[in-house]
Amino acid sequence: MPGTKQTDKPKIDPKSIHILLADDNRDDRFFFKDALGDLTIPTVLTTVEDGERLLTYLNMNTVKLPDVLFLDINMPRINGSECLKAIKLNKLLQNLPVIIYSTSLPELVADELYKNKAHYYVPKTNLSDLKKVLKAVLTMIVDKKFDRPPRSKFMFGMAKA
Repeated sequence: MPGTKQTDKPKIDPKSIHILLADDNRDDRFFFKDALGDLTIPTVLTTVEDGERLLTYLNMNTVKLPDVLFLDINMPRINGSECLKAIKLNKLLQNLPVIIYSTSLPELVADELYKNKAHYYVPKTNLSDLKKVLKAVLTMIVDKKFDRPPRSKFMFGMAKA
């Protein structure tokens, strides 16, 4: 697609975890890639910069979806909440694990995202914390223990009191 700044379709090693990151902020995409680079779990990262490109990418890759999607809420064209709804309503995409990756998340919005079947919410934070979260998430995927938690554990690493 001309003008698209997503990475070219990566060659996926079957032992690697394929991560799709949808985030309009170039610095946040770089930060995320940097955090992944320090982990020992092999990954392949594909990025898209808005919701429209995300849905196009997913619909063009329904045969081999990524292992997990990290989804920013505040994106142009189609926001993350609308993308989540579209993904979960599409029979070919609905089983894709979606982790909300955003700066802030009011409780009412978190409730709505959880209701719409997001797996977790991970706040945008410092590099050290992001590495810990990514390592935990990727370990769950590798160990095939990546299940949707109860609502009280939706905010990854921040269980509600």
